[in-house]
Amino acid sequence: MTVNQTLTATLANAVKESANRIPAEVREVMLNANDEIIKTGIEGTALKAGDTAPDFTVTNHKGEAVTLSERLKDGPVVVIFYRGGWCPYCNMELYAYEQELETLKGLGANLIAITPETPDNSLTTIEKNGLSYDVLSDSDFIASDAFGLTFTFPEALIKVYSGFGLNVPDTNGDTEWRLPIPAAYVIDQTGKIILHHVDVDYTKRLDPVDVVAALKANAG
Repeated sequence: MTVNQTLTATLANAVKESANRIPAEVREVMLNANDEIIKTGIEGTALKAGDTAPDFTVTNHKGEAVTLSERLKDGPVVVIFYRGGWCPYCNMELYAYEQELETLKGLGANLIAITPETPDNSLTTIEKNGLSYDVLSDSDFIASDAFGLTFTFPEALIKVYSGFGLNVPDTNGDTEWRLPIPAAYVIDQTGKIILHHVDVDYTKRLDPVDVVAALKANAG
């Protein structure tokens, strides 16, 4: 990500580059799998703006418990659900939010990222991206389930990822092929979700500039 380039622009460039690397037939399988996931209705049933965020307690890479309701006592909370450190789009997102962390703190907000990966794998992601905010390991899908984000891989997608040499259950310390849909939430101090982004298309994420705008608007 270059200076002053938005996350949205960075992701768009990455999509173009990916199209040149991944064979057309593989991309088609992945798109069809996305359509299959969309047909489950998960984007519509996941929590959205106006809903009350469920409380959760998940541990960070140090084994320390982080509880949403406790963080909300100090101000609004921004929660990012990401797939894993193996996902380049997730890394771009995490890095972009790190660049805006001081701005978010200046608005009184706390930033939390949540992944189903094991603590060791999340630590690798933290170190790779130089992250200074909490990254929680939701290996039991406690938070992901509560927000309605968990999906199971279609068989065709399992074959594609296996072909990439990626064993998702292994990185998550799990026995199932499942992940959260990439999502982001801005939650005010009352626990109300004031902004959300939920998209089966993992190349699309909530840009930090929109989060900053929502926090400023909420502050009135």
